[in-house]
Amino acid sequence: MGTELKRTPLFDEYAKYGGKTIDFGGWELPVQFSSIKEEHDAVRHRAGLFDVSHMGEILVEGTDALSYLQYLLSNDISKIEIGSAQYNAMCYENGGVVDDLLVYRLGEQQYLLCVNAANIEKDYEWMKGHVSGDVTIVNQSDEYAQIALQGPLAEEVLQTLTDVDLKSLKYFKFIDNVSVAGNKVLLSRTGYTGEDGFEFYGEPQAIINVWSAILEAGKEKGVVPAGLGARDTLRFEACLPLYGQELSKEISPLEAGIGFAVKLQKSSDFIGKSALASQKENGVPRKVIGIEMVDKGIPRHGYKVYKDGIEIGEVTSGTQSPLTKRNIGLALIDSNFAQLDNEVEIEIRNKRSKAVTCATPFYKRSK
Repeated sequence: MGTELKRTPLFDEYAKYGGKTIDFGGWELPVQFSSIKEEHDAVRHRAGLFDVSHMGEILVEGTDALSYLQYLLSNDISKIEIGSAQYNAMCYENGGVVDDLLVYRLGEQQYLLCVNAANIEKDYEWMKGHVSGDVTIVNQSDEYAQIALQGPLAEEVLQTLTDVDLKSLKYFKFIDNVSVAGNKVLLSRTGYTGEDGFEFYGEPQAIINVWSAILEAGKEKGVVPAGLGARDTLRFEACLPLYGQELSKEISPLEAGIGFAVKLQKSSDFIGKSALASQKENGVPRKVIGIEMVDKGIPRHGYKVYKDGIEIGEVTSGTQSPLTKRNIGLALIDSNFAQLDNEVEIEIRNKRSKAVTCATPFYKRSK
């Protein structure tokens, strides 16, 4: 018998909405409710609600929490105000990535890190292994459930359930202990879809209640529950990296195109800083770029990329864009070939098919 799949506190909700579950990194999660295309479309034009309770939450506190996180992470943690969040890479000495994550500053000396589900244990061990000074680290992943409401109607629907003036809650800001439909949660204006939206962190029962309240409040407006399939196509169109594909222990944040989260000029040293500084100085050896198929076929993760018969890299993510119907992908290739409109070939089922490098992101919301 295989090991039993983990379930989030919202598992019993899936069946009510026709959720089809799959094994996602050891979790039994919904890949879709109606169809990936319909859910993708709902998020781009109305709003969709995702269960992301499999994500990890690690609390860091203590008088040395700031200096510790500055050493551990690539961005400048000193710039985060209480009530703000910041995107970060946690790197190895060689510049490869342990994980990409969000840091929420809860208090003067208190930070909550939201990490990728598949990396919770690895991240926690890595973090414990680098503790110095007065720092306490607690893996609180089991105490939280998390959902995400994403799409252009997210604010309008959510506003009917809370007294907080959502217009004044800016992107990458959050409020803790907010009442949503009578439940206390941490409400954050963040997301992973390329749309406006909110993420909710809280005790499992509170989040289950909020999930039901949002779907009820948004029913008339076409708000639907959405699964992992649409989450992936949405983040892919917006060119948001996925750990294990665009980022990994072999792929640096600079190669992956998230250099904005790497602050080499911050005064404190951080793990991987010198490797990344030399990459920046000498130019990155590889780059994640956009590709669009000219011939038939869809570029998929792991497919090899060729130029003039020479292998120059591989596809990290690819699909047919639900929005534009283009067969597109992201590929990590030799930087010498990363200029726009460069003809390349993708090996699809032992046959090399023509493609061309193209601009990213594939989708950007209008406002």
